[in-house]
Amino acid sequence: MNSPVTKLAEQVRAGDRRALAQAITLIESTRDDHRGEAEALLEALLPHTGKSVRLGISGVPGVGKSTFIEAFGQDLIAAGHRVAVLAIDPSSQISGGSILGDKTRMEQLAQSPRAYIRPTPTAGTQGGVARRTREAVLVCEAAGFDVVLVETVGVGQSETAVAEMVDMFLLLLLPGSGDELQGLKRGIVELADLVIVNKADGDLLEAAGRVAAEYANALHFLRAATPHWTPRVVTCSALEGTGIGEIWQVVEEYRSAMAAGSAFEERRSRQASSWMWREVDESLLASFRAHPAVKIRISEMEAQVEAGTLTPAAAAQALLAAFRQG
Repeated sequence: MNSPVTKLAEQVRAGDRRALAQAITLIESTRDDHRGEAEALLEALLPHTGKSVRLGISGVPGVGKSTFIEAFGQDLIAAGHRVAVLAIDPSSQISGGSILGDKTRMEQLAQSPRAYIRPTPTAGTQGGVARRTREAVLVCEAAGFDVVLVETVGVGQSETAVAEMVDMFLLLLLPGSGDELQGLKRGIVELADLVIVNKADGDLLEAAGRVAAEYANALHFLRAATPHWTPRVVTCSALEGTGIGEIWQVVEEYRSAMAAGSAFEERRSRQASSWMWREVDESLLASFRAHPAVKIRISEMEAQVEAGTLTPAAAAQALLAAFRQG
């Protein structure tokens, strides 16, 4: 008789949306007994993953990421694709749950049977990306979605974290001018494989074209994020749907350029290795914090550091000593 995990894996591969939601909930669970089941599930699904186009999408708040993703997703569906959206939401400090509600921000896309939207709270994870986002990508691929979009909160280190798990990184900008106005750092722009100036319509149309030209010139002086590819800058209006089709054409050109130089496989291999070490780091930190001897001393060490009676380095060494001796 098939085990529950085997049955769940079969249902996911058959495209059962309820099973897909259940599978992602399982891999996001922090319960120790669920982790073993999640690993078994991923092992069963792994041979059926890796065939999607993974795109990261970021931008400052107000740039219209959800409106863009809805328009872009609908365009892809019309072309025959199946689209999964993993929207990483800021977590509520009280409940730990998502506070933006992407399904309410992408109502039309959410109604399509060829689309799947999963809002996921960061739950305080460093970098603004849910710890299990990478695994959720694999589950969506096993369920038959050939385009997976990962939307970030657009703050802190989330751009770097997402760039390390996708094939291509898209950065959305507003029709303003200058990094200072848009709250962007040079490092974030350097991550972009494609820069998209959104809201290129109405009174902002001319400004959007001007900003696109400025960034196109600026990118010539920055080191490209990806070998074999020169970052592009385009304009679009997610509200009016103009310029959306051109974006997928650029994605296709990017994939061809990467495939020609074997950079595509190399990038995914590096990402898998990085993923392994990130898991080691996070698992070790979780074990460290949960250690009985460490838990006893954490409050004391934090209080002394905050009071200025003990240096952070000395406090860290004291906790590490307690961990080793325990």
